[in-house]
Parts: sequence; C-alpha cells; structure tokens
Amino acid sequence: MLRSTVINPRQPVGLQELAALAAVAHSTLGPNKRYKFIQDDTSGESALVCSCFRILENLELTSAVGQLVYETVQAQQKVFNTGSGCLLFLAGAWGRAALECVHRGISVSRIISGMSDGFDLCADVLRKCSISTDGLGAVKSDSCTTTSRGLGLQMSKKPIMEDSRASHHLSVGHKTLNTGGHRKIKLSRHFCQPESKNVSTAPQPHQFFNVGHIAEGLSHGCVQAMNLVMEAVKLQSKTNQDLSCSTFDVTKVVTCVVPGLPEEHACVLPGCIVLLSDEQAAVAHHLKEQHLKVALINGDLSHAFRHLGFSRPAGVQHVSEQLALSSDKEEVWMVKVVALLLNLEANLILVSGLASEKVIQHCCGRRVLVVEKVKASILKAFADATAGVPVTYATQLTKHCVGTGVKVEIWRDLGGGSERKSSTAVNISTGGNSGLFTVILTSCIRGKLQALEDQFWACAYRLHHALKDRAVLPGAGATEMLCIRRLRQRAVSAYSTQESEAGGAADLDRGVVLHLMADGLIDYISTVMVNTGRVSKVRARTVVSQQLQERNGHVDIAARLSQLVLEGENEDSDLKSNEAPEMDVYDNLSVKQEAWRKALDLLFLVLQTDAEVITGVDLTTGAQGNLMLL
Repeated sequence: MLRSTVINPRQPVGLQELAALAAVAHSTLGPNKRYKFIQDDTSGESALVCSCFRILENLELTSAVGQLVYETVQAQQKVFNTGSGCLLFLAGAWGRAALECVHRGISVSRIISGMSDGFDLCADVLRKCSISTDGLGAVKSDSCTTTSRGLGLQMSKKPIMEDSRASHHLSVGHKTLNTGGHRKIKLSRHFCQPESKNVSTAPQPHQFFNVGHIAEGLSHGCVQAMNLVMEAVKLQSKTNQDLSCSTFDVTKVVTCVVPGLPEEHACVLPGCIVLLSDEQAAVAHHLKEQHLKVALINGDLSHAFRHLGFSRPAGVQHVSEQLALSSDKEEVWMVKVVALLLNLEANLILVSGLASEKVIQHCCGRRVLVVEKVKASILKAFADATAGVPVTYATQLTKHCVGTGVKVEIWRDLGGGSERKSSTAVNISTGGNSGLFTVILTSCIRGKLQALEDQFWACAYRLHHALKDRAVLPGAGATEMLCIRRLRQRAVSAYSTQESEAGGAADLDRGVVLHLMADGLIDYISTVMVNTGRVSKVRARTVVSQQLQERNGHVDIAARLSQLVLEGENEDSDLKSNEAPEMDVYDNLSVKQEAWRKALDLLFLVLQTDAEVITGVDLTTGAQGNLMLL
C-alpha cells in the first residue's frame, strides 16, 4: 500500500510509514472534504469514501504501524465518531517533526520529554480558551426553532478572544477545569477512553443558550446533516419536555439509508425504521395494527454463538462416526427455540447481532418477525419501554423476559430494480413512550450513502459532546493559532535559557522540539485552507505566518477561513465574499483534546519501537557481531 512512498531503511522506518499513512487522508480535513475511490485489485470492487476512518478501513494494512494507526483511529471513532482526521494528520506531522529531531541528533528520551511538555502547553491552551455554552448565542426567540434554509437562528458576531492572563484554574460556566497535573503516557494500542477526566462537572442549572447557533458553528460544512440533527433534537426535546434543548441523547437515534431517492427526501421520524426483505415484509403486513410481544436478544441468534469471554476447554477433541452431528444439533436447537417463542407468544424478535438464515425462515413460516443488527442502545430503549429483559441466548427466554406494547407499521414499499433486491421499510414503535427517532438518509448514488451516514453521525456527536461538555473551542484554526503562539514562546524561552550559564543542551533540544511541533500545527491549518480549493499551499502558509506576527492573529485567521467556507457555499449566488455574513465556528473540547492525546501516544509508541529496532546494518563492517538475535 505504501509502495509509492520511498522508505529509507537507514532511518526510523516506523516514523516514515506513519507520515506516509497520514498523507493519504489529507483530503478529508476541513469542511470541503474530497471523495476518494478505493478499488480492490483482486475483486474489482470499489468504495466511495470521504473520511479518514473509511479510508483506513478499506485499505489493506499489513504492516505493524498500519495496524496501530487503524486501531487508534478506530478507538477515536468508536467513542467520538469525529476527530479521526485531525488525529491522523497530527500523528503524521509530529512524526515528521520527530524524524527531523532524530536527524539533528536529539535523543529519543529528549524528543518524548519535549513533546510531552508541548502537549501540556497545548492542553492548557485548550482549557483556557474554551467557551461556556451557557448563554452562548442566546437570542430572545425559541432556542429550538430551526428554519428550512439553515440551522437557523441569529449568528453571534462577538469576536472570540483569549485572556492571556487566565488563571491556572479556570471556571467555564459551571465547570471547574483544572489545568494542573502531569500527563501520563499510555503506550498501548488500545486507546479507548469513553469518559474524559479533564473536566469535572457540578450539577448546576443550565442557563439559556442558543442550541441552533452552537449547532451551526459545529456543522463544519455539513449543513444538511446538521439540519437533520437539529430536527432530531427538536423532536427529542418535545418528547422529553425539555424546552431548553440542553441535552441530546444520541443513543436513542438510529439511521436508515434508503437508496434511489434524492437527498432532499431525507427526514426524521419517530420510531425505529428498518429495511426488511420480501419474506419478512409479508410477516410485518400480517402483524401490523396489532399489539405485539417482543423478545430481546443481546447477541447472535444462532446455534454457534457464544458470549464474549466464553472459552472452550483446551485440548478436547470430539470424535464421532456421525458426520452430520453438528447439523443435527443445530436442527434440534432450532426446533427448541421456535417452540419456546411460540409458547411465549412472542411475535417480534429484536437481535443486536446476526440471526441464522434458517432461524429467520422458520420464524417467518410461523409468522414471527425477526429483525437483526439492532443497536444495543436501541435494544435497551425497547427494554425500558416494554418492560422486557434482554437475554444473551434465546434459550434463556421466559415469560418475564418478554415485553409488550410494540407496534409494527409499514412505512414505505421501496420496490426493487434490476440490480438490487426489493425491500420494505417498517416502523417499529412503542406508542411514543420510547423516545426513539429514525433519520432517513437518501441518495440516488448508492455508494454515497455510507458517507452521508458518517457525516450525520459526526454532526450528531459533535453537538452531543458540546452539550455534554457544556463548553466549546473557537474553531477555524483559532485554537491551533493560540497553541502555535504558546509553543513558539516557550521555544524562544528555551533558547534564551540555553544561551545563559544555567542552560544546557537539553534546553536547546527542547526549543527545537517545541518549534517543530508548532510547525506541525501550522501545516494542519494551511492544509485545511488548501482543501477549500481557493488558496495554494504557499499562500496558506503565508497567511498563517502573517497572522502569527500580529497580536490578535487568531481572530483574523478564523475569520479568513470562515470566509473561504462561505465563499464555497455561496459560489452560485450573488453574494460577494466581502458581504458574506459573519459566522462563528466551534470545535469540541473533549474531542480535540483526546485526538491530540491519541496522536502523541501513537507517535511515542512508534518512535520508541523504532529506537529499539536496529535497521540498515552493513554486513561488511562486522557490526552485526555486537547484536543479539532474538
């Protein structure tokens, strides 16, 4: 996969591979993402992707570094559903910085120490420049009201500034952000942290704020997707009687992709809408307008399924003269399960995993509807609404586990074409007390549906984390500019200390590392500007350099980048660039902080591995005699 990149075997190979992998996803940064086609040479199949995570998912990553990168990005995506592009870019940019440090003779321990100090500086900036959502963009109109033309409410034109004299403990809204303490480096390939420990919250009442304004600032160019998110927020707030829209529960939202319809037909509907085959749809037609009993299976509905952590006895071999013993056991199990379901009068089976094709056919023949691949959070919502109890195995079902009060309605018959099977969209609901909502995503381009779904979830989780953190960061490169300024100031201070009598080589090396880290952030901002398609790489770096020389450059660069985005959105209208409305752009505090942390942890793991692996030994010099072969 990296055959187009020249790898020097006498230099740290891992850092070079990390930089090469990061370069693959440069086009996914910023609001103007570019689609890529990835084709499999063996099967000829292709995928249309526009996100860092999907690119890595469709690549054949055979190297150890590739596997580490994918697992790190996967962990970020699993928890936050956004920020993976920033993570991979900074891992590559700071990897090139570490490579340059190695070329200059700086030891690995000093590189890690200097970059850890640099991250602590950046983390301190992130906390201090965060903006409380309480009162942010507040207007007199209803905060949950949206318009069909945008995310809708009045945009705040107040500039975002940083107080350079902020205290070490900064109060943001009702949160106390402690900027002290030391960061612990976690050199593990499993970086999943579902909860951020940097922000401690106190149960205080929310102030009035404009959720539409916050959503618009977090849309990052995905206006249509954020419009759907705001529609889901509005419906969810009505159900929960939360007029302030202070929370957004993404666990009760599900997506359903419908090919063949224009993208304008996307909408949000109450209930859980799923696509069923013709055989399953026939059962749904029979069950509609009935009060059904539901069984909830938290796992696969198959004979071979075993729960997570199950281990078979080691060293045990099964010897039998009957070749069809396993199939006989499966048949016996299937008859037992179907009889149990009929005895419990369960009409609907919701399965979080996969269901055996034979089980589906047997159940359909007895007018029992089986729906597979239901999200675990949706399964829990049905359990709460129907008083059902999810079980791991179907054989564990009892009458106390079966829920009641579920309805099935036929939403739309999607038909079929010459290249795809026909399907029917069915709405499964509990009469409105479950709080479930389905976002219908449509497109005439079948390969684009995955990208549209990813964009929706990215917007949904951005808003979810912003409301959960009750704080956002100034976006459009403003936060990165503040970090660059702080890193450069500390680098200059390190240079000055080195020149004095008290200084030494360690201070000089620390200054070099911090300066190179700042260059990585400059590369990040300029790449986002280049992806707008309106400035060149040289022009982007020139603009960033000019703004860094000015006292309030972080405000100017944010306005410049926002203007480029607005020019792209209004290029077909009569709106001039100098007449474009001012728009505040925001980033997530916890998402950005964790993405930067994971990027540095990944870099340190690769860097220390490279330091322990000796490559490029000349066999003619006899140097290999001092090596221990493992």
